[in-house]
Amino acid sequence: MRSHELRVQNELSGTVHGATIQAGAVHGGIHFGAEPRAVIRTPWQLPPAVRVIDRLSELEALEQHRTRAMREERPALAAVSGLGGIGKTTLALRWLHALRPQFPDGQLYADLGAQDPAGGVLPDEVLGRFLRALGVSAQDVPVTLAERTALYRSLTAERRLVVLLDDAATAAQVRPLLPAGRSVTAVTSRGRMPGLTVDGCYPVHLEPLGPDAAMELLADTLPDDRVAAQPDAARLLVELCAGLPLAVRVAGARLAARPERRITTMVRALTEERDRLEVLAIDGDHDVRATLDLSYRTLPPRAARLYRLLGLHPGPEFGSAVAAAVLTPEGEATEPDATEHEATELLEKLHDASLLLDRGEERHRFHDLVRLHAAGKAVEDESPQERERAVRRIADHYLASATRAEEIIDPQHRTMARDYGAGPVVVADVGDDAEAALDWLERELRNLMAVIRQARPAGFPTVGWQLADALWPLFLRRKFYDDWHAAHEEGLAAAVELGDAAAECRMLTSGGVGRLGSGDHDRALAMFERAARLFLERDDRLGHARTLNYRGLALQRLGRPDEAAALFRRAAAELPSRGDRRAGALARLNLADVALTTGDAEEAVRHARAAHTSLRDAGDLYNAARATRVLGRAHLAVDRLDQAEEHLSSALSTLRGMAAHYEMAHAVGGLAEVSERRGHTDTAQQRYREALELYASAGRSGSPEAETARHRLRRLDPGGSGS
Repeated sequence: MRSHELRVQNELSGTVHGATIQAGAVHGGIHFGAEPRAVIRTPWQLPPAVRVIDRLSELEALEQHRTRAMREERPALAAVSGLGGIGKTTLALRWLHALRPQFPDGQLYADLGAQDPAGGVLPDEVLGRFLRALGVSAQDVPVTLAERTALYRSLTAERRLVVLLDDAATAAQVRPLLPAGRSVTAVTSRGRMPGLTVDGCYPVHLEPLGPDAAMELLADTLPDDRVAAQPDAARLLVELCAGLPLAVRVAGARLAARPERRITTMVRALTEERDRLEVLAIDGDHDVRATLDLSYRTLPPRAARLYRLLGLHPGPEFGSAVAAAVLTPEGEATEPDATEHEATELLEKLHDASLLLDRGEERHRFHDLVRLHAAGKAVEDESPQERERAVRRIADHYLASATRAEEIIDPQHRTMARDYGAGPVVVADVGDDAEAALDWLERELRNLMAVIRQARPAGFPTVGWQLADALWPLFLRRKFYDDWHAAHEEGLAAAVELGDAAAECRMLTSGGVGRLGSGDHDRALAMFERAARLFLERDDRLGHARTLNYRGLALQRLGRPDEAAALFRRAAAELPSRGDRRAGALARLNLADVALTTGDAEEAVRHARAAHTSLRDAGDLYNAARATRVLGRAHLAVDRLDQAEEHLSSALSTLRGMAAHYEMAHAVGGLAEVSERRGHTDTAQQRYREALELYASAGRSGSPEAETARHRLRRLDPGGSGS
């Protein structure tokens, strides 16, 4: 509502009760002339309330705050913040209307116009309206802001009022409008109003509605039974509205205008992301894009630029370092701390404007519709070249950060080059140890996968395969097989497009290991054999020798142990002579595993011991621990329980520090068998349960090894869950 419309509304508001007072002499120390008379008015200015969906906890919190303030004999002040269209005014009205019986002296309302392009309403203007609504004649309204404030507080000192200050811009705009006495004031704002804390303000920040509540709101908006008749389509619709009440109501209003239209029609219209904001618009001011435009226009220029560049981020959630990455000038030497400091300040401005949601630990999230709006503003206000640079800076940030994590977790794997765009490149803090680095990779996996998928269409296919390569330690240890397959398929396509045979071979071998792990053994063998042919075409004898290990693993899984062992023996002989002693040791480890599965425990001990020595000397502590674990299993197979426990415990100790849950599960399962054979049933049960938890955390709860542990636990504990 514009300020002149408010002026007319407020001047006409108020119920005359017929009594008169002497305005005379002094109000709060201010003299208003001889014997002016004023009519006592009881204004009821609040707009009508509408139904509130799923805000009971917020209403309860507001009421608890009011009760506490009244008990302490002070005014109650609350600020309701959130994204435009989130339901701030609806919540405030629902709360304040319910208070009418307890606050009989009236209700005051002002739209402070924070989103008005002409600027917000000045406090002295609002005070003039309030004073007139409270019975002060126009000629007795003071001229200055200070005088109006003093008179307003004098008039409200003994009244029990409720006041709604809607769409506030700043705490300074609000403070003169706060009544005295035991009144209740609600302020709504897109910003969080931290400045009102000193005034005893209670903050309430609104998040989007959950799916069930959004469904209820849609049903409330439609005057028919289409939501009940088409529940699946209705749920898809509110998901596309991302829980924003304004968006749900706009979608409902459009459907209400077409009673014959099915909800699926609206769903199809909203499915195209680029058109979603256009569809969520109706005649008048209830337009999601227009609502977001108002918030955008209030941002300082640098914050507005960060907002639109972050709209190019491929996923909805990101860390603070991403903001520093998009702000870093290309090719310029800048102080990282200065850029990070600026990014932190600008992110705070976006949070204050409710354009970002806080996800804790310096993580931020766009509401889905806000992300679309930000991306649209990038198209409008940034050149194609600058958009391309921002997208590349984001991709380089993730590539460099994932590579840093890779180096921490598995330094032996980090052998392929990394190619970045024009620097400098911002690297995230991924932690100092393997567990923290793995956690970072897992937390960012959705974004990392989005960058991989984006790389080729965006014109930097190299990032696609290199980022897939950097994710190897995560995939190997935490077994995200679907992402493992997708990353390496896209990385392989990028390598082929580039004509980079070395990258193609890397994607085939690393991707093939993922196929092995998920049980697709035939496809894995085909990928390894394709890599072998490529190595031969390039006359890369070392690369070809390395594929012997991979092909042997596939043959072993396919139930062809003799063929597998033959390839492992070739690899163990060829690889050291071609300069890769570590890969040769891995071949010995594979031979130990074959010997163990075929019942030759002494042969397994011999190969595992030799593999452990070479891998330890090569600095590959992870695979050295795997060799120790196989050595423990081999001793267990021939009932050398003390030696088995010693080796399995040693392996477990090393693997714990590497967060290698799958290998840890193998070691714990072996220790459980040791306890079982010694008759220590309670310890065995405890260890089997721990092994199953580790298999589950590694995404391998359905593996044959997990099934074996589950079977043994059930045998020891028939009445337990066995899981």
